[in-house]
Amino acid sequence: MKVTVIGGGYVGLVTGACFSHLGNEVLLVEKVPEKVDKLRKGESPIYEPELEELLREGIDRGTLRFTTDIKEGVEFSEVIFICVGTPSLPDGSADLSQVEEVARLTAKNMDSYRLLVEKSTVPVNTHQLVKKTVQRYLKRDVSFDVASNPEFLREGSAVYDFLNPDRIVVGVESDRAREIMEELYRPLTDKVSLS
Repeated sequence: MKVTVIGGGYVGLVTGACFSHLGNEVLLVEKVPEKVDKLRKGESPIYEPELEELLREGIDRGTLRFTTDIKEGVEFSEVIFICVGTPSLPDGSADLSQVEEVARLTAKNMDSYRLLVEKSTVPVNTHQLVKKTVQRYLKRDVSFDVASNPEFLREGSAVYDFLNPDRIVVGVESDRAREIMEELYRPLTDKVSLS
């Protein structure tokens, strides 16, 4: 399956590298050109055990690429993971401006169905903000879904946690979105024994 990951921070890099490792074609969108240059060389800007090896594996196999062009990312895949930063504001609430920016730019570049998946650390019901933003900026009548897929990654074991989850939480509002997410996570859910 083709997967777009927007955001080359901790969550985005681990998500992109692991989905690539599981056999998907991944395009990771990062707006900082210097970071993209480093990633294209297989160099991780953060230290996380096994991450650099997975980046190089994906690059060598041709299943992991990097770009600064969000339009290219939106056109690449019908599944778009939003993995951008949500730093705390002075009042303690999450700054959702980057999430909103991704939703706006995705809407402006969509020409067919897309599933936007929140993976960033966001407050409950952020999917409503994403949905309203996409609806506001869509240039044409295009169907889309928004899903929530919170991450449970621990620093120092994030790659292991992603590839060996004790749970995968996904919130969807349509059968189409559910089927896409089930297919995407099948390599992980199939290896779970029900004994």
